[in-house]
Amino acid sequence: MADWAPIAKEYDPLKAGSIDGTDEEPHDRAIWRAMLARYVPNKGVTGDPHLTLFVARLNLQTTEEKLKEVFSRYGDIRKIRLVRDLVTGFSKGYAFIEYKEERALLKAHRDANRLVIDQHEIFVDFELERTLKGWIPRRLGGGFGGKKESGQLRFGGRDRPFRKPIYLPNMKNDFYGEGSSEKRSWSREGTRDWRTRDRDHDRSRDKRWSERERSWAWGDSERERDSKEERSRGRERKDRDR
Repeated sequence: MADWAPIAKEYDPLKAGSIDGTDEEPHDRAIWRAMLARYVPNKGVTGDPHLTLFVARLNLQTTEEKLKEVFSRYGDIRKIRLVRDLVTGFSKGYAFIEYKEERALLKAHRDANRLVIDQHEIFVDFELERTLKGWIPRRLGGGFGGKKESGQLRFGGRDRPFRKPIYLPNMKNDFYGEGSSEKRSWSREGTRDWRTRDRDHDRSRDKRWSERERSWAWGDSERERDSKEERSRGRERKDRDR
């Protein structure tokens, strides 16, 4: 707990796939892909990574001119790189903005997150590809954030920081009737015992239902006999009255 932090200091795909960073086994294919990936940052990217801002969830119609207009209010911009598809030339929805001063970078990181540009709420964070050790991009199963609830969330970043682990006190196994250190073992014999128990239970239930039916039938016959006796006594009273 002493070295725990909500933001990852080093990228680990296994920890990023865990809500509190304590998982010990992969639970989806994306984590396996990231763990097996051998990713090397793009050496063709220039500029100072410690002065570069990552901007995502952009409108596909947003241009470099629009980004410069919005982000220049936080400080002087050295370079803007809007990532585009190599074949179509269309925007991929994210960009990198390099500032001249660290003060402008910190201000943009603080104030520009969740800003609405061209009807889209953007996401802003520091560049991680060249600054976070062990970084694996999302296309290889890594990254942070995500929208799919079935194992595609990535924790440890600004968008979804780690949640503080909950350590429960060790409880005695005797409380659950499992013995001191022995674990309940399941085998074919155990399943056979369960099946035998279920079959005996079904038989006893059928027996109880049959007994109830006989008792109900017996009760009906007694009621019919009582009603006949009452009718006969009623005829005798009428005859005496006459």
